[in-house]
Amino acid sequence: MGEQALEKASSQAPPAPEGKGSAKKPKVTKPESRLSMVRRARRINRELAEVYPYAHPELDFRNPFELLVATVLSAQTTDLRVNQTTPALFAAYPTPEDMAAAAPEHLEELIRPTGFFRAKSKALLGLSQALRDNFGGEVPGRLEDLVTLPGVGRKTANVVLGNAFGVPGITVDTHFGRLVRRWKWTEQQDPEKVEAEICAIFPKSEWTMLSHRVVFHGRRICHARRPACGACPIAPLCPAYGEGETDPEKAKKLLKYEKGGLPGQRLNPPPDYPGLPAPPAGPAGPAEG
Repeated sequence: MGEQALEKASSQAPPAPEGKGSAKKPKVTKPESRLSMVRRARRINRELAEVYPYAHPELDFRNPFELLVATVLSAQTTDLRVNQTTPALFAAYPTPEDMAAAAPEHLEELIRPTGFFRAKSKALLGLSQALRDNFGGEVPGRLEDLVTLPGVGRKTANVVLGNAFGVPGITVDTHFGRLVRRWKWTEQQDPEKVEAEICAIFPKSEWTMLSHRVVFHGRRICHARRPACGACPIAPLCPAYGEGETDPEKAKKLLKYEKGGLPGQRLNPPPDYPGLPAPPAGPAGPAEG
């Protein structure tokens, strides 16, 4: 039999059965449909609502002005450090009018523990003066007004609207952005695009509490560097399961705040918070986020 006949015969022959020496075809994972992703996302939200029924903003505040100031101060530091700083700040400057008239060097000294104190002091003076001059000394309850204030972007505005005025909003901080990408709810990096895509997945009534639940989970279990996968209650729903520690006992040791039996970030947490109150101001330490 010549070469042409051999080639023809081999092309017509049925494939050899798989044996020890044959390579198995890799399993092809079918892409998740939009509908399946939305269903999975909403189930994750329901599961997180059961895990964190006490989820709340982790900044201490008594009124919209205090929440606005605390949120501006929270950039590039922990909520705990802000909460340890604001009692003295609000004792000195309880209203926008008071803060608007503050001596910059005194304001800087009070907020120094939060870092970037010169830039933050400038923002606080600017927003306090704007509140005094443009809004009658009151924090406005509309996003389009809030974002006109110095140092206030959409994230800060949504925090204030959702928690001081009851206006639903998605707060895209570093924890929220990290987790929604890890869960494949979005691939966007820009916070405004992330916000828009997540808003499209959930009903408006869920936006504020969803933000709290996701941030709580990111701070306590689904950490950036080493997620506690083996202690995660939503592991079966997570496409990134296995990126972190999967051994249950080892994962348990990675848990933070009340999940790890440690104090939370608020000095004055809500009555239903199951953890310990944070300690008052002490020596500056590493930020946990």
